[in-house]
Amino acid sequence: MLSVCLIFLYVLLVAYSVGFLVLTGIRRFCVGRNREDGEESFWKEMKADSYCMAGLLVLTVYAQFFSLFYKVGLAANLLLLAICAVTVVVLRKELYERLLAVKGKWTLGTIAFSLFLFLLFAYGTSRGIIHYDTGLYHGQSIRWIEEYGVVKGLGNLHCRLAYNSSAFSLSALFSFSFLGIQSYHCMAGLFALLLAKVCAEIAYAWKRGRLILSDFARIACIYYLLIIYDEMVSPASDYFMVLTIFYIVIRYLDLLEREEELWVPYGLLCLLGVYAMSLKLSAALILLLVIKPAVILIRRKNLGAILSFIGLGALIITPYLIRNVIISGWLVYPFTAVDFFDVDWKIPKGIADYDSKEIQVWGRGIYDVTRFEEPLGRWLPEWLKGLGMIDKLSVLIAAVSVIALVFAAIFIIGKRQKDKYDWLLVAVTVDLSFLFWLLSAPLIRYGCVYVWLASVVTLGGIALYTIRSRTLWKAIYTLLCLAACYKLFAFGSEIAMAYDGNNFVMQKDYEDFETVAYEVDGVIIYYPVQGDRVGYAAFPSSPAVADVMLRKEEIQEGFRYREK
Repeated sequence: MLSVCLIFLYVLLVAYSVGFLVLTGIRRFCVGRNREDGEESFWKEMKADSYCMAGLLVLTVYAQFFSLFYKVGLAANLLLLAICAVTVVVLRKELYERLLAVKGKWTLGTIAFSLFLFLLFAYGTSRGIIHYDTGLYHGQSIRWIEEYGVVKGLGNLHCRLAYNSSAFSLSALFSFSFLGIQSYHCMAGLFALLLAKVCAEIAYAWKRGRLILSDFARIACIYYLLIIYDEMVSPASDYFMVLTIFYIVIRYLDLLEREEELWVPYGLLCLLGVYAMSLKLSAALILLLVIKPAVILIRRKNLGAILSFIGLGALIITPYLIRNVIISGWLVYPFTAVDFFDVDWKIPKGIADYDSKEIQVWGRGIYDVTRFEEPLGRWLPEWLKGLGMIDKLSVLIAAVSVIALVFAAIFIIGKRQKDKYDWLLVAVTVDLSFLFWLLSAPLIRYGCVYVWLASVVTLGGIALYTIRSRTLWKAIYTLLCLAACYKLFAFGSEIAMAYDGNNFVMQKDYEDFETVAYEVDGVIIYYPVQGDRVGYAAFPSSPAVADVMLRKEEIQEGFRYREK
């Protein structure tokens, strides 16, 4: 736990510094020439979590670019510290003014609660359940980045190593494996900590005397945080993506609640949406939220800002796509419809297509690729039947939300209620994300964010716009409070029962599995004696003997499929 606390502090300071540097640059060069009324106050009132999330985005892009040239470890951190030092020196006046502004808002109670959250999530990140896929490929993916940066044709060794997520590069940057102690995996816990702080703003509902729509999203996010608390020790890309989507939607709804007219905050959140795509491609439809800032900029004929933000979005996604091509030979593995590159290390199309089908049937709970072509009416009832009671109820409510949204949209557009168009945009975005997930690879582990947001944003919005009875709202608040008390009690009991007195200094390490060695052109590769998991320590590895060959004499030159 102590090691996790130190890493949390280090990453938060670095992320804040880098985020402050980049947002200051955007303020001065991307939007500075076309100032709008109220823009100055927006930048001054920007919250600390905004700087940290911006910083984490930039750090992830930095780690991916760095991996293209060298392994991600000590050198990457030294360069990063130099950048932070220059930032502090050059922007010392702005940082000091920001510190004074924040200092005036912090009370003893706020400090105590923030410290409690920090320690609570450091404790949870130091121990818990290691995700199955972490032993399968998360740990190995991170170690390849730590050892070599990026390797051509790595997906030929194990197709799951081609599941390139930018989360792995960020995890490698702050794993501190170069210290020779262990490879830490704290980033999912840090994201959870930031979202917990954002969700804690639901306390303002007491001061307002009512809930707002973003509070319903906060409730869903709190529920998710309670679920993953004993699992966030794993560097699973699902956690990063889900928490980022929650952050985007919550902050977007906050902007709508205060009737924000500036395009900049919406644009920044949409850049975070591009980042979410690099974490997991299933987040792509969140970019529909770009419609609002795009419309504002087009109406104001602000071509410079449009081109600047398109350029920033391209910059965010570019290293992710480059790494895809290097690792697998495909722009977006395992989707072979887009085929631009004829390289010798490309994963064969047949293998990629099979892998794509396997992902989808596993999401449907079928586990049999031969059933891939089954119609929706056949596999959907079977999949729904296999869900747990709460998940099943959540999916059904989300489906009802989609139907309700159709009628609400017809009514709003028909009545020309333009004040509700922005809510409609967010609701359509999360509902379409839900449908896309449901009809492709509906694995509840990461699709839960779409299921819950479709319900709370759609039905919550309809309720806020239609229910006028204060008595009914009091009843709803009472039920929510009772449910929260029960869940928090159960959560506290679970933590107490799981306490074992371990991991108060070091974080729980990756799991180890018994392995057997085999050779590929003189290079020792490991595979498990049983099952398909190898863990982190046995490196390099594959789940079985891989039919590959080295591209050249050295392993860093990569792998290619061994043609028969």
